[in-house]
Amino acid sequence: MASFKFDEIPYLDKMSAVFGPFDPDCEALKKDTRTLNDKQREHNKVEPSIEAAIERSGLCDGKTISFHHHFRNGDFVVNMVLDTIARMGFRNLTVAASSLNEIHEPLIKHIQNGVVTHIETSGMRGKLADAVSQGLMDFPVIFRSHGGRAAAIETGELHIDVAFLGASTSDPYGNANGYSRESEDDGTSCGSLGYAKMDAMHADHCIIITDTIVPFPNAPFGIPESQVNSVVKVDKVGDANKIGSGATRFTTNPKELLIAQTASYVIENSGYFYNGFSMQMGSGGASLAVARYIRERMLEKNIKARFALGGITGQIVEMHEEGLIQRILDVQSFDKVAAQSLKNNRFHQQIDASYYASYLNRGAAVNQLDFVVLSAMEVDTDFNVNVLTGSNGVIRGAIGGHPDAAAGASMTVVVTPLMRGRIPCVLGRVNTIVTPGRTVDVVVTDQGTAVNPNRPELLERFRKAGCIELVSIEELKDRAERLCGKPAPNDYDDKIVGLSLYRDNTVIDVIRKVKA
Repeated sequence: MASFKFDEIPYLDKMSAVFGPFDPDCEALKKDTRTLNDKQREHNKVEPSIEAAIERSGLCDGKTISFHHHFRNGDFVVNMVLDTIARMGFRNLTVAASSLNEIHEPLIKHIQNGVVTHIETSGMRGKLADAVSQGLMDFPVIFRSHGGRAAAIETGELHIDVAFLGASTSDPYGNANGYSRESEDDGTSCGSLGYAKMDAMHADHCIIITDTIVPFPNAPFGIPESQVNSVVKVDKVGDANKIGSGATRFTTNPKELLIAQTASYVIENSGYFYNGFSMQMGSGGASLAVARYIRERMLEKNIKARFALGGITGQIVEMHEEGLIQRILDVQSFDKVAAQSLKNNRFHQQIDASYYASYLNRGAAVNQLDFVVLSAMEVDTDFNVNVLTGSNGVIRGAIGGHPDAAAGASMTVVVTPLMRGRIPCVLGRVNTIVTPGRTVDVVVTDQGTAVNPNRPELLERFRKAGCIELVSIEELKDRAERLCGKPAPNDYDDKIVGLSLYRDNTVIDVIRKVKA
């Protein structure tokens, strides 16, 4: 190899003019006096407390903090962080949580005390939702779909200053995951960190909060250390037993089972049920039950699904382990079985919310769906769907990925009873539009199935099948009114307490304060 002199390297003189002269005898090049333990201590990100991590983050009044909801009603992170922030004296903060549940009732006092003045989320339940519906906040809550939230984070419309992300495990450097590889069940496994991944990627400062620190590297990881600034160990980050509660219940209701069976006939005769199809199931009781009947049809016809997408349940995992579903794309694990499967099954992949449903990226997974089955609180005669507010106008649910999957799938099936108690579910106009009717193809109830007039080919296929009671959406409304009576309009104030945003982050409807 030819030898050369440093002063003969081309352009070195120009580089030296900018960076200073190059010294090949520089002492810094000869040795590194730090020991291995010194380097490890230098890069160890563990802080002694949440308060210390907040101080390091540079958080100040008026900033935006974010949380994820993978622990659902078993989440401990939001309350412990906001209690700490309140003690530290911060005010006028925006809470950008991917969703909020009953357990987050303590947020009420932080709103009343001025610690939190703005909220952006996908949904809200319990006493917090009641209080917001009755005018608790001075500024409307912004409700986004999961895909819309991802897009807003990517564009900077929703700028996160500090993300507080609960994780089942982390190593000292921030490689974090929603399950433990050290034990079969550590009690806090939440599975996929799909919504948290977006916050970690784009927040100015990211703090992982965990109750289990494992040796480096905690691999495979849901969130890499390169996106993490601090790690805090707490006594308990959440309760895994409650991630499958509430909206992800498994139904034994005969009415819901009838709806689920009818929906399976719709799918089977739609033209989208073939070897290699793709699907997503919603989180409501009837939509989850559809998977049971789909499994029977798959076994009868000897066909398999290429992939299942979205929030994943134990039923989907069982079908995967049977060989009926080849791949699982998991943005949120809906129960402990799904959380453990993510660890154990090679083709069970956690994905982030942008990959799942953002309308801005180069190809969201929802666009690859053959069909999706979604629940509804209300449907109207224009096929618009409400999953956010109850019949009395009070906030009680979440947008979730409902409009994202409906827009992306080749066929969107909405399942709902014709009425709940004495309350009709098919109306002339829903209380709050979440998913526009142009993206809904079929509405299945316990008293008939309606097909959107925009899909005449589906109507013809179902007529030929002969096993589905077909009615118009107007007839479903009339049936509901004959049985329940026509509901009186809700009494609202002029004050707007919430904005329902479509997946492109435009306002599709408003939520007004309900009169006491």
